[in-house]
Amino acid sequence: MYARAVTYWTILRITLEERLVYRGDFALGTLMRFLPIITQIFLWWAVFDSVGGTQSENHIAGYRFQNVVAYYLLTMVSRAFSSMPGLASGIALQIRNGEIKKFLIQPVDMLGFLMLSRLAHKLAYYTVAVVPFAFVFFLCRRFFIDGWPDAGTLAAFALALVLSLLLGFFLEASIGLIGFWFLEVSSLLFVYMLLTYFLSGHMFPLDMLPAPWSHVVAALPLKYLAYFPSAVFLGKITGPDLVRELGIAASWVVVFAIVSRVMFHRGVKRYSGYGG
Repeated sequence: MYARAVTYWTILRITLEERLVYRGDFALGTLMRFLPIITQIFLWWAVFDSVGGTQSENHIAGYRFQNVVAYYLLTMVSRAFSSMPGLASGIALQIRNGEIKKFLIQPVDMLGFLMLSRLAHKLAYYTVAVVPFAFVFFLCRRFFIDGWPDAGTLAAFALALVLSLLLGFFLEASIGLIGFWFLEVSSLLFVYMLLTYFLSGHMFPLDMLPAPWSHVVAALPLKYLAYFPSAVFLGKITGPDLVRELGIAASWVVVFAIVSRVMFHRGVKRYSGYGG
């Protein structure tokens, strides 16, 4: 156990050092990430303006104009945690090219190694990007009209972000591991990314959906990638509902962690690698 802990710490430290090399890119990329929000502000301004009255007075599904803008800013934070660019395609490529053999002959768990690599990436990213994030949120502070949430809500928000990171990792890892059965997963990954964009709440608050679509989306794990953390911060989910939703999010993490493990162990049994 001690030896494994030392190994994982060494992997995390090395990958963190590697990613800190890109600190300038992280800072610039963070500012670029928020540029699309300008389009969303003008879009929702027009939507609320078409309803009549002032934007601060109008409500659409319990949201005022300022709430919607604040929601989009928060989804940028959520997606920065839950997004795993290149993970699924990278796993499938390693399977197709035979690079996965190194995890079969070396005493390093592939999923554990990839998790530590992604964790190092997130740590390096947020260490550098916290200043651009703070700058953007300071400029947009007037949109948070309901004020700053209390300590309990902030703790729940932080936990929701951690769960979104874990869920995003195991979801994409499971898609990449399909490469053991289908050498090309790009089409499946495209469908997943398309569904995620709409059904995770990245495009609009999911509680704006009418029944029965709201019930369908609520039964899927994708809402915990973007919508759920943002809704927690804005106080849309509180009390027993918050506890229940955190439990469901944690359950989805466990489910896909098990799925990815089962897929890996079954996949390597049918995997054939040739050459040196």
